[in-house]
Amino acid sequence: MSTKITPYKDSTLSKKEQISEMFDNVSTNYDLLNRLMTFGIDIKWRKKVVRIVKETNPETILDIATGTGDFAIMLADIKPKKIVGLDLSKGMLEIGKKKVAEKKLDNLIEMVLGDSENLPFEDNSFDAITVGFGVRNFENLDKGLQEIRRVLKPNGIFVVLETSQPEKFPVKQVFNFYSKYIIPTVGKLLSKDKSAYNYLPESAAFFPYGKKFNNILQKNGFNSTTNKPLTFGVASIYTATK
Repeated sequence: MSTKITPYKDSTLSKKEQISEMFDNVSTNYDLLNRLMTFGIDIKWRKKVVRIVKETNPETILDIATGTGDFAIMLADIKPKKIVGLDLSKGMLEIGKKKVAEKKLDNLIEMVLGDSENLPFEDNSFDAITVGFGVRNFENLDKGLQEIRRVLKPNGIFVVLETSQPEKFPVKQVFNFYSKYIIPTVGKLLSKDKSAYNYLPESAAFFPYGKKFNNILQKNGFNSTTNKPLTFGVASIYTATK
């Protein structure tokens, strides 16, 4: 499965290349914009994911689309033996590496430049894999999920935190207005990449959430799929096993 939603409508680059360019462009303001646009609630969502992962006592964790390393750093509290944060964007990773160094987590967290659809790891390498707000940016969703399953150990856990769409009145209407008008406006004011903050809510609206995403996980070989809506359905946590 692939999507035609891309950051730069007139670009001849592939979606993957556009995503890399977009996140390079917004990397310096990305953390600030994330906190502003979710009113800081995304931190609570991430903590829920960390608690889910902690229950499985993983020794090795891969965080895909790690960006500036928020998830990887939070997962360090679990005290695994190794965490790898992987991302397409050099700009985001450079900021992530600085954050990891400042927290003196260099020996635990390795930040790797790489492609989620061609993971540079052996089969059955990780006890747990997380993706925070990243699966909707995959150029080929099925291929990315198949790669994730390949490097996940048998009985390992896969946890996804992703935006979804509220379905109940009036949250649905308020959220749609916020996504369509407020996020792009704030993004244009605070970011040098005006297209990025049109793409992010647009890609979220297009993404198959809830049971539809569970079905895609199952189609790609995952078991025990669950989804938990968060904050009136504006985001969801998905879990699956191999």
